[in-house]
Amino acid sequence: AERLRPQPLGEVIGQAHLLGPGKPLRVAFESGRIRSMILWGPPGVGKTTLARLVATAVSARFIVLSAVLAGVKDIRDAVDQARAAAAASGQGTIVFVDEVHRFNKAQQDAFLPHVESGLFTFIGATTENPSFEVNSALLSRATVHVLKALDDADLAALIARAQAVLGAPPLSDAARQRLIGHADGDARRLLNAYQALVDGLGDGGGAPAQIDEARLELTLGELLRRYDKGGDQFYDMISALHKSVR
Repeated sequence: AERLRPQPLGEVIGQAHLLGPGKPLRVAFESGRIRSMILWGPPGVGKTTLARLVATAVSARFIVLSAVLAGVKDIRDAVDQARAAAAASGQGTIVFVDEVHRFNKAQQDAFLPHVESGLFTFIGATTENPSFEVNSALLSRATVHVLKALDDADLAALIARAQAVLGAPPLSDAARQRLIGHADGDARRLLNAYQALVDGLGDGGGAPAQIDEARLELTLGELLRRYDKGGDQFYDMISALHKSVR
């Protein structure tokens, strides 16, 4: 997944509602006028990738904080780095906070004066609804962009890229659709499962000419059965939801 992370904007798959011609993020990229933003969407849809591409587009220093691990001290360190970069070369800074909803109110408030002053551009990524998980004061200083799960065509395009990079045999149509269903719109999940599949084929003459559904099931077995979209697991989960609501 990391090897296939897009470098230029044109390599990004999906999110046409944000990146298509005339759409909000495309206009921001092309104009170089980047505002603080919250990227809200499910896992594996490109939130971190877009943040990195924003930093590249405006030639800004890129500082990454994980709200799972970082604290107020790390925020202060990021502020000091942004000040030093601005004083030394006038270079702007983008502070990217992954899982921003994991920061408490005091930690989120620590960004406010620096976002307000323009010391750095703030980009937060979250899988949770920002209206409930991000302070209203921070929300008022940032634009919320909603990212969507990748559709089947997007995931098929990713498989084709991964196949070329890994030099893997082609998938049968049934195996491809099974793998896409397993990914459920998550590019990272798709690529990790596909790499595990290719790694399990063996080298040289041990690799089949085509990867069929039986080979997919044999190699990924339990991984695929945890959630089989459209299969028994899918309907079992719906049934469990109905019973819990009753």
